[in-house]
Amino acid sequence: MRAFPVDLPSGQRYWTVVDGDFRVVPIADQWLRFLRFGRSRAELTTKSHAGGAAFYFRWCLATGRDWTTAARDLGLFIVWLKYTPSQPADSSKTVVFGPGAKPVRHERRINVILTAVRGLLSYAVSVQAAPRWVLGQIYELADSRDLPLEAQGEDSGLFYRLKAQHRLQEPEADVDRATDEEMVAMFLECRSARDRLIVLLHGRVGLRRGQVAGLHRSDCHLLPDSRALGCDYKGAHVHVRRRDNSNRAWSKSKKEWTQPLDFLVVQGFDQYYDERHKTLGAGGSDFLLVNLFREPLGAPMPPDALNELFERLTKRAKLSRKVSPHMGRRAFGSNVADAGGSPDEVQALLGQKHLESVRPYLIPDKARLREAVERVPSPRELHRRGEH
Repeated sequence: MRAFPVDLPSGQRYWTVVDGDFRVVPIADQWLRFLRFGRSRAELTTKSHAGGAAFYFRWCLATGRDWTTAARDLGLFIVWLKYTPSQPADSSKTVVFGPGAKPVRHERRINVILTAVRGLLSYAVSVQAAPRWVLGQIYELADSRDLPLEAQGEDSGLFYRLKAQHRLQEPEADVDRATDEEMVAMFLECRSARDRLIVLLHGRVGLRRGQVAGLHRSDCHLLPDSRALGCDYKGAHVHVRRRDNSNRAWSKSKKEWTQPLDFLVVQGFDQYYDERHKTLGAGGSDFLLVNLFREPLGAPMPPDALNELFERLTKRAKLSRKVSPHMGRRAFGSNVADAGGSPDEVQALLGQKHLESVRPYLIPDKARLREAVERVPSPRELHRRGEH
């Protein structure tokens, strides 16, 4: 069992589950098509869920279980996930792992797979492909009393909800931002105006990599007044839109929003447009970021190419750690807050729907933290103030 991409004549893509003979697993395909086209989920969402469902079907096949009722043994499935490699050296043999075996998947990855399995089984129940009692095996009925106070609300009263039965406790992961020094060092190591613009769009504009790769030239309004283009927004800006792109770029934010640009980013656009025109002339794709140095010239850059660029820049700048595009986005959000931006301003600039979503992006600069400590008066100064 494995996840497999399906390209439709319309140009859209989703992921499904196929067996060893590349035959589609019907219930999984039906569920994943429903998510992609019935619920407007991203292609990458179906890819993640297809991978999780494939693990579940593979486990059922290996252990002789019926997938419609195997939810009662999800605890054993978790153990299997934790210690069974995706592709054993000899798949014809059953490998039994003894004490001290090193886990091949950690808590976060297992929870992602369990989320997919719950979605698959819930859908199967809804279309009567699995018995209704399966829901009781994967969910428990909980009320709002175990939620944090901020999630309970003031006037909502007691309400009931479904709570996942199986979920591993994930260790606290450090969320970090790129420092200004790192972003500048990477910017200086860029060998083209296009690459410099990519760094600016992450670290100075705060876009996600899917949003950067999905920008079209028609989304970019760089004049002080864009009313001639039918846009009333004043100043230079870009429109961030969710659309199905041929390069698989996808905006995580469902809502379209307008992102203002400062003079430094506008200069980056100007230099890139000059560079692009020398190579492609006035033609080429409407995508903003395209291939200029490799074939096929003018083809849109995929999101993965942005990760590869950041990896190369990290090595060229001889940084002590790997800096990802998303760390540049966090640096932007943190810099706005450090400059006095309010939480609602950071929320709007990051295109976030909920104010709580801003918290992971508010990582104060270490210099600002030191300044905050040094502003605290010493006991001697407090004593002197008391004398006066």
